[in-house]
Amino acid sequence: MSDDATREPPWLDDDEQAVWRRYISVMRLLPDRLNASLSRGHGITLIDYEVLARLSEAPLRRLRMTELAEGALLSKSRLSHQISRMEKEGLVRREPCETDGRGYFAVLTDAGWEKLLAAVPTHVRDVRETFVSPMGREQLLALGEALSAIERGLEPGRS
Repeated sequence: MSDDATREPPWLDDDEQAVWRRYISVMRLLPDRLNASLSRGHGITLIDYEVLARLSEAPLRRLRMTELAEGALLSKSRLSHQISRMEKEGLVRREPCETDGRGYFAVLTDAGWEKLLAAVPTHVRDVRETFVSPMGREQLLALGEALSAIERGLEPGRS
């Protein structure tokens, strides 16, 4: 029998376990809360909002589909379905890429811009209420640093 088979599993200590479980809880509850509020108030999902916001910040309010997928953390296939649904609602449109016959841009329409502008106050209020306000400024900045450290560890090519 190898030493690995007889060793105790590498359990998390009590503090690590408590923080991890709180994080999992927040990670599940926060998007649900934000999604419900946007859906109820504006008929859009949190993912719709993310796509609209990213397009609104891009030059000419358009992004290559691959760039949008990466930024919104969606698979190319998931983004394609998302954009198809949003096209039917008139929020975005696809335009072929002039320099790449296989590539497409997602473009924010005027209706999508108006939908985003209407949803911004609700979303900002909800983010402030559920995420920002429960913490003091020092806690918020410390959380930002902690999340950056975790994010760096998750970057492709790092293990």
